Amino acid sequence: MKKAIALTVCALSFLTSQVMAQPGKDQVLMNVCGTNVTVTEFMSVYKKNNKEQGNDPKAIDNYLDLFTIFKMKVKEAEEMKLDTASTFKTELDGYRRQLAQPYLTDKDVNEALLREAYDRMLQDVHAQHILIKCDENALPKDSQMAWNRVMIAQAMVNGKPVTKMIDEFDKQLKADLTANGTKKMTKADSTTWKAMVDPLRSLDKRYKGKAVPFGDAAKALSDDPSAKENGGDLGYFTSMQMVYPFESAAYNGKVGEVSMPVRTRYGFHLVKVLDKRPAQGEVRVAHIMVKTTPGGSVDDSLKAKQKIEEIYAKLKQGEKFEELAKQFSDDKPSAAKGGELPWFGRYKMPAEFENVSFALAENGDVSQPVKTRYGWHLVKRLERRGIGKYDDMKAELKTRISRDSRSQKGRESLIARIKEEYTFQEEILVIKGKKNTFPALEAFYTVIDTSIYKGVWTPNDKVKAMGEPLFRLGDKTYSQADFAKFIETHQARRAKTNDIASIVNAQYKQFVEETCVALEESNLDKKYPEFRALMQEYRDGILLFDLMDRKVWSKAVKDSAGLKNFYEKNKTKYMWDERSDAAVYSCASDSVAQVVRAMLKKKKTDKEILEAVNKNSQLNLQVESKLFNKGENELVDKNWKMKKGITENTMKDKKVVFMSKKKKVPPTNKTLQEAKGLVTADYQNQLEKEWVESLKKKCAVTVNKDVLDSIKKGN
Repeated sequence: MKKAIALTVCALSFLTSQVMAQPGKDQVLMNVCGTNVTVTEFMSVYKKNNKEQGNDPKAIDNYLDLFTIFKMKVKEAEEMKLDTASTFKTELDGYRRQLAQPYLTDKDVNEALLREAYDRMLQDVHAQHILIKCDENALPKDSQMAWNRVMIAQAMVNGKPVTKMIDEFDKQLKADLTANGTKKMTKADSTTWKAMVDPLRSLDKRYKGKAVPFGDAAKALSDDPSAKENGGDLGYFTSMQMVYPFESAAYNGKVGEVSMPVRTRYGFHLVKVLDKRPAQGEVRVAHIMVKTTPGGSVDDSLKAKQKIEEIYAKLKQGEKFEELAKQFSDDKPSAAKGGELPWFGRYKMPAEFENVSFALAENGDVSQPVKTRYGWHLVKRLERRGIGKYDDMKAELKTRISRDSRSQKGRESLIARIKEEYTFQEEILVIKGKKNTFPALEAFYTVIDTSIYKGVWTPNDKVKAMGEPLFRLGDKTYSQADFAKFIETHQARRAKTNDIASIVNAQYKQFVEETCVALEESNLDKKYPEFRALMQEYRDGILLFDLMDRKVWSKAVKDSAGLKNFYEKNKTKYMWDERSDAAVYSCASDSVAQVVRAMLKKKKTDKEILEAVNKNSQLNLQVESKLFNKGENELVDKNWKMKKGITENTMKDKKVVFMSKKKKVPPTNKTLQEAKGLVTADYQNQLEKEWVESLKKKCAVTVNKDVLDSIKKGN
């Protein structure tokens, strides 16, 4: 995190010019440690970080000092050869991959996907489905069988005759299951055959050619386990809750109609749209939370449940939600506002909390206690509104789309453009009267063995020597040997299919795509000056971070003796203000306060008091005991001058509150451990100051005053 912040600060503060200086056409403003800095470079950085200052002479002078120090530090890093370290190169490559991502996709396609997702989010869809499973890398014959099953299912729900279709499917399936030459199916094959054919015949017999209700068909035929109970009913959903092809079928379908089969990574789906309605939008609620600790004891869990039920009972008796939130909610920021939370839509809150919030029918309705991973909640609906504006949701949508399968559409479009731009050409033979052949690729069908199923295939010398061209891209030809090396390094640990041809074809497709993207990525510096400048910025930022870590940050942390010595010389800077050692007791009633006071007189500890007083109700007493700084507690502040003792009862948020003050703690020095964060930061500042002074002594800096004056005048 520290490094990311440092790089961001560096990026914002010292961005290298996005307009590259042209030799002989740009004046030199200064020379730092033997390196010229042009007016263009400096002014690009200055204007980026001083937009409101304009050409103010004082602002320019101040920024020139900062920029000079930055250049000195980068120069020192280069002299220390930090830019040649393997760790530096690896890290810079990593940042390059990140920075390149926006350039390695089709922005127009991505923008269209964003708009499509937003438009769909304005509407919820209620749908049913029937799933016929089929692996995305299944063999052609298996895909065909799955297709035949789903087409029979579609015919059934549409009321079309299916007896002949089932007979033909039965015949094909038997032939497939006995393709090993035996005349009889194995027991396992027979089970597979019956599981696929019997439900089809049973439905056909039951409905006698009439349309089969979609739910009945789903229960009998769907490979989705939940369909046995819900008839394939998925309820209402919105954009990006389902896989993209399925979502598109649902949103593009008409209410009451059954779609054509839709292929996803799970198999083939039939989708029936039951209803469409305006989206649920956003909701604003208030809540009362009783916190639970993950992994806490059973006793603590029971106490939390008891507490939320007691609060709920008070609500039922007519007490105000807002007042109870202020008194009892463990979510202190919202408690101070009567439990109010900001607006939120779907995917923002824990599912249990979100579902109950959207289920509340009217403003003012309050839920029963609901459990989330954070604890128990009571939820009150305050307001509800529709989906936010597109511009407000665009950033969130972009993030979600990047994790969704639809994001591949932008990449696919980019690859198509790269192929055209760099004249992609495959070595496919076109033979008249026959299908096109690709002998250079098909050769791999025989040289790759079953070891690829487990991801351990290694090319032998014969394969390594294969040199036939597969394709040309730009000015380079990629050969069989290149592809063999790619397969060796990219094969999956466990293949999704045992068909070698399918594996080879999938690997080849990946090889072509990655080659296209790699070529485009290698040319980003030439094609996009802003990318080139950004890479320079990150390069200098990483160098600066590594150097600062060596010279300042880690040095201060590791130099325990130096840190201790610095603390001893400056310890008067690190002081506690006057504090109050006290406990504040919030009691449910006067009688509870009386019991607490009596136990305090008997010198009982807060733990003993809490266990006794809250035995029957967790709402009887809350205790806050610590060293209070001024401004932390209103009651403590009111009695700040009191040296010792117990205050009178006072009412706050319908509770009886009093304070027991043990003593007043005068201002004292913080120990090194107590002030370590501040001391370390100050010590780092001193180390950096000393280091910068040493840089100034050894690094020559000259400024062309005439050029600088011209800048200040706006020339």
